[in-house]
Amino acid sequence: MSAQAAPFAVLTDIAQRSRSMAAGLPEQQEAVELWNGIGFVLAGERYVAPMGEVTEILHVPRFTHIPGVRPFLLGAANVRGRLLPLIDLAGFFEIPRSSRSQRERRVLVVEQGDIFSGLVVDSVLGMQYFATDSFKDAPEGVPENVRPFVSGGYERNEEVWKVFSAVDLLEDERFLDVAQW
Repeated sequence: MSAQAAPFAVLTDIAQRSRSMAAGLPEQQEAVELWNGIGFVLAGERYVAPMGEVTEILHVPRFTHIPGVRPFLLGAANVRGRLLPLIDLAGFFEIPRSSRSQRERRVLVVEQGDIFSGLVVDSVLGMQYFATDSFKDAPEGVPENVRPFVSGGYERNEEVWKVFSAVDLLEDERFLDVAQW
């Protein structure tokens, strides 16, 4: 056997042994298409924001209160040299906050064009994956004030996660008008 033929013979042998041992392994019949997003809790309900809409997740940073603004604007924090307005999402929607502790609260940082905001939620549940065929057009139990920002939901383990659009929120005039009258 020549020096060049030896490696080829070894590879051929490996391929034949792999095929013979793989004969009993199950085949994947169909791939499941997945949708993913960042899961969070707001007023005891599970929501998920599409992946591209959340740029960062933070612990609630120290912030400075701003006089003359609506109560849902908690204040502004300096995050790596940028001023981040912190919006209490439950306060904005006028829904009760869940009974989770202050330490569990997190900030979903969202950025769209010139708008840079931190949405304070009760807790963050990390990346969530859902089968695309589990999508529901109109999930139940969405508070009336939140409904314009929910674009369906995904069901998993008999629970529906509502899809929350941070982009739609950032375009809402009520969200942008923080001055107190």
